[in-house]
Amino acid sequence: MRKILITGSNSKFCKLLKEKYYGKNIIYTSKKQFNILSFSSMEKTIRKIKPKILIHIAGLSRPMAFHETNIKESIDKNIIGTCNVVKVCQKNKIKLIYFSTNYVYQGTKGNYKETDPVLPVNNYAWSKLGGECAVQMYKNSLILRLCITEKPFIHKSAFKDAISSFLFVDDLIPNFKKLINKKGIINIGGKKNSIYKFAKKTYPKVKPVLVGKTKFPKNSSITLRPSLALSRFASII
Repeated sequence: MRKILITGSNSKFCKLLKEKYYGKNIIYTSKKQFNILSFSSMEKTIRKIKPKILIHIAGLSRPMAFHETNIKESIDKNIIGTCNVVKVCQKNKIKLIYFSTNYVYQGTKGNYKETDPVLPVNNYAWSKLGGECAVQMYKNSLILRLCITEKPFIHKSAFKDAISSFLFVDDLIPNFKKLINKKGIINIGGKKNSIYKFAKKTYPKVKPVLVGKTKFPKNSSITLRPSLALSRFASII
């Protein structure tokens, strides 16, 4: 059985994945165990575990506004850290699966396909796209442009004039094994909906707000590939 190493063990995805798939072949690593800013730290863990697949989730995400003023940390964790992960995977011939975001698209027209041009509107998305650039140089890789969030919706407010394709992490987990052997770039999300309407289903008290001058895409909805048999994702919500 192939060993899988996963970075970002404190993420919601990892916590839920542990509940469903917990075995000796899946190793969840903390920053202390697998520091993406220290090549020697990563090499030490790789030599010990000898994984065949590495799922890279660790990085800096919320709040998005943090990336606008803390550029160094954003670059270090999301771009340089990912570059280091690519290098260690290439050196040790490990399949790499990288968690990116649908926010790499410009977010104006919606229904984005993987082949559409990318043009982020905020620094968070730029940092994830920077990571993508490194990953694309390594052919034994898969980039997942994810539109996922926790269940129930965790924010107190949600944009009523922004359209997206959110999917709850809980609904991705049971189907994740279908993606392990894929390569290239794949969009993953749910049905197109306003973020406010999506949020209200699990958090009725969520406050509707407008995007206004916020650096946030107005329509980042994505098109899912029917050939992947992942249509269930879109029908769950």
